[in-house]
Amino acid sequence: MVPGKKIRVLVVDDSLLARSMITKGLSAHPRIEVVGFAINTLDAKRKIPALTPDVVTMDVEMPGQNGIEFLKEYLPANPVP
Repeated sequence: MVPGKKIRVLVVDDSLLARSMITKGLSAHPRIEVVGFAINTLDAKRKIPALTPDVVTMDVEMPGQNGIEFLKEYLPANPVP
């Protein structure tokens, strides 16, 4: 990590309350910048390349494809912590 550079985070969660709490908590840290959120894995697939986050937080239980399935499918070709 470059000194002084903020860590860019994308929050992925289907719950508005959870997204808000995670975003608020992460944003309180001076070295973290929440660059966006996704409401499900399909939304995350579009936003990860567009926002280029350093880190993605992922809800495990979501409608459709869950977070674990998404990570198994997406990460091998697109590594993001």
